[in-house]
Amino acid sequence: MGLTVVLAVLAAAVVPIVLGFGPPTRDELMERAGLKGKPQLLVGVKDDQPGVSQRLPNDVWKGFDVDIAYLIAGYLGFDRSQVRFLPIESEDRARRQAQDRDGFVTVDLVIASYSVTRKREEEEGAVFSAPYLQTEQSVVTLRSDAGPVSSLEDLADRTVCTLTTSTAIPRLRQAGARPIGRNKISECVQEMYDGKVNAVTSDAAILAGFVTGDQPGDDGQRFPVTLRNVKPLRHWDIGESAAEMWGVNTGPNEALRDLVDLALHASATDPRNSAWEEAYTGNFRWQQRYNLPQSVAVQQQPDPRKVEVRQWPWERIALPAPAQPGSPAVPARLAGPAGWQGRGRRSSGC
Repeated sequence: MGLTVVLAVLAAAVVPIVLGFGPPTRDELMERAGLKGKPQLLVGVKDDQPGVSQRLPNDVWKGFDVDIAYLIAGYLGFDRSQVRFLPIESEDRARRQAQDRDGFVTVDLVIASYSVTRKREEEEGAVFSAPYLQTEQSVVTLRSDAGPVSSLEDLADRTVCTLTTSTAIPRLRQAGARPIGRNKISECVQEMYDGKVNAVTSDAAILAGFVTGDQPGDDGQRFPVTLRNVKPLRHWDIGESAAEMWGVNTGPNEALRDLVDLALHASATDPRNSAWEEAYTGNFRWQQRYNLPQSVAVQQQPDPRKVEVRQWPWERIALPAPAQPGSPAVPARLAGPAGWQGRGRRSSGC
């Protein structure tokens, strides 16, 4: 009698899941996201940010955001040749409208140094994944500028350039500065080289590549010089803004967002998966010595969001699909060194 009751309880628990009432499988998420059989993954990225995302003269894309795109694409079943990068402007990131040869196209993912803010989610319609990078707002001036710049108030009565979409503009006005906005951060840096503005403010990870310039990395790599009249720069830690958490805009398709989060979860928790660490080392870590005392970015992947998926018809789990069908879940990777954490801050929303 006791065994019969136990079997009945198990059947009652298993049958609804088998019939499809439990969380979806990874394969079902792929179907819902419209990715099954898709020949290309379209990704909107910046094209002018050394170390973050830059289109090189030979039409090769390079940078941390590019590597994160490859990380996610690999989890979704796309190889590198199936990932197509398209340049996207800051004001078009929420709508996922990138520039193609014949006009604008809607991309699948926006991975474009896009800080997660409530306004962008609630008013502009962006749908963010879990964050994949933590950095902070900073300021860059010419090295010949005596400084110091330890806060935005130190920029009072000076002309400061930032992205048009940055929430730093009203704060610069409050600090007594004269802010101007541009569509590309490289336009701001060029105007500083040309003597038209005194400083540039944005996320530290964005500005670091311009400060590093053509100085060599550990493997001899250098950023190509694409601007004119280049001068040495200095990176200032202003100590005001909150942590800038970059996320992927996946649009309204919830299944696609869940898949991106699964990819980020696998990267953060699988000790065999070193893609994020390799992206950080290859793009940011070697730049740190050229940007001191400002931190480029925190050298540890932010905590991922767990997504509930079904591996087997009888179990509900909150872990990403394993690398091989039927392989066991792996333990979480131990946290690495946190690196520079920065001071207590408010968000600039670059």
